[in-house]
Amino acid sequence: GALNLQTDEIHPLVLNNQVIDVVKQQKNHATELIEDFMIAANGVVARLLEKVSSLRRIVRTPERWDRIVQLAATKSEKLPAQPDSKALNDFLLRRKAADPDHFADLSLAVIKLIGPGEYVLERAGEPAPGHFGLAVQDYTHSTAPNRRFADMVTQRLVKSLLAGQSNPYSESELSTIAANCTEKENAAKKVEREMSKRLAAVAMQHRIGEVFDAIVTGATDHGTFVRTLQPRIDGLLAQGEQGLDVGDKLRVKLIRTDVQRGYIDFARA
Repeated sequence: GALNLQTDEIHPLVLNNQVIDVVKQQKNHATELIEDFMIAANGVVARLLEKVSSLRRIVRTPERWDRIVQLAATKSEKLPAQPDSKALNDFLLRRKAADPDHFADLSLAVIKLIGPGEYVLERAGEPAPGHFGLAVQDYTHSTAPNRRFADMVTQRLVKSLLAGQSNPYSESELSTIAANCTEKENAAKKVEREMSKRLAAVAMQHRIGEVFDAIVTGATDHGTFVRTLQPRIDGLLAQGEQGLDVGDKLRVKLIRTDVQRGYIDFARA
């Protein structure tokens, strides 16, 4: 079912109220088991609410599937012309085994091409689009009412249904809530990304001149971007970028940080 994607979550390491490093969050079987339980619970709740209007969490079938097919072709792989989550997952599993060092970058590219998740209104008897990333038709968010308003709304819907009461929200209200939750989630993620960049710049500002092993993660008209292996820091290769392509390994020297902008610049060592 669900797409096997790897996203590296980086967290600051704080000592005496100072950010001294950034570290990758390690996953284990326990965290994976919890995620599986959460997905199962959300599916059960979604099916429970099928007969009433409710909120759904969806990831639409990718409109840019052709680009995913092209991406697979660059790895000498072939995907079907029409969106197929199982075929995509099989491709991802093969790439994870063949090239684990670059799998997080491949995962990020696929996530961007699939597109973001969103909240939508599902009317009773009118199924909403499913969740392409999880390969399920019925899905909602219900397990974190302490930090997501959409989950709180869903819990209220479940409570009213079990009590035999009428729906506490009209369809118009649910539609507005869905749009607002999607908008606020996107805004929050943008802030998270910007703060992560600034925290990384804070952690690296005292390491100017140090040399790191790195991998090229992007080569565009805007510049060549690299990720150091330890710690996992993304930055711009400001000097010595000629002749490099995505996937190339190299040594880089940290030459500049800008905490206010979240910029980290390297030069080829």
